[in-house]
Amino acid sequence: MKSKIMYRLAFAAVVAVVLINSAPVRASEIDDKIESSFKKTFVYKTYLKDDAVKAEAKEGVVTLTGTVAEESHKTLAQDTVASLPGVIRVDNQLATKAEVAAENADAWIGKKVTLALLFHRNVNAGKTIVEVKDGIVTLKGEAASAAQKELTSEYAKDIDGVKEVKNEMTVAATPEPAERTAGEKIDDASITAQVKAALLTHRSTGALKTQVETWDGEVTLTGIAKNEAEKSLVTKLVADIQGVTDVKNQMTVEEVMTK
Repeated sequence: MKSKIMYRLAFAAVVAVVLINSAPVRASEIDDKIESSFKKTFVYKTYLKDDAVKAEAKEGVVTLTGTVAEESHKTLAQDTVASLPGVIRVDNQLATKAEVAAENADAWIGKKVTLALLFHRNVNAGKTIVEVKDGIVTLKGEAASAAQKELTSEYAKDIDGVKEVKNEMTVAATPEPAERTAGEKIDDASITAQVKAALLTHRSTGALKTQVETWDGEVTLTGIAKNEAEKSLVTKLVADIQGVTDVKNQMTVEEVMTK
């Protein structure tokens, strides 16, 4: 009698293990079936054939990722998947190509604005938050003074691709004392690289062919400016670059041909 009881318990344990181990297998099989079924649908083969749509199923929850040509394709893909056997829920993360392009453009603009602020010592890039949406830059964070806040806006506006700047930065109640920069410790090669990058990054100087040489922090500029205002702007931008101790602007002003 005792042996029979032990046998039944052992058999039940084996059955339980088999059932437990087979459950994930069945779930996996269902998920694979969902993914393959989606690719066989008329919608996938007809309307979504030129799109980059990926359906990943996990325990009946399907996540859609990739890009589609237009907004209606996002809905088509979701409704098709939702109707497949075994699907519990659909997480639609699809984006249109236009949305991706806009997001990439905004991300690129944000990086350029942040980089430009890092180059300049009279703004505080470390306390400035840059957000971009449809080419509109929103600045948040804290400025040491109203002048610093205004200068941050000025630099952000001059970045290629920026349509508008909304400066929501707060101004510190107690102005922070100006910090001594370790400009003299920055090597000349790094200063030259920063100056060149800054001039390329700013919209107003991006098209200029300016030669830059640095010696002990002193920057010498040569090249051609369209007018005196453009030449002065270059001097102003370069003078505010990290590590620059002095600027010698030897750029020539383009002669205007008269009839």
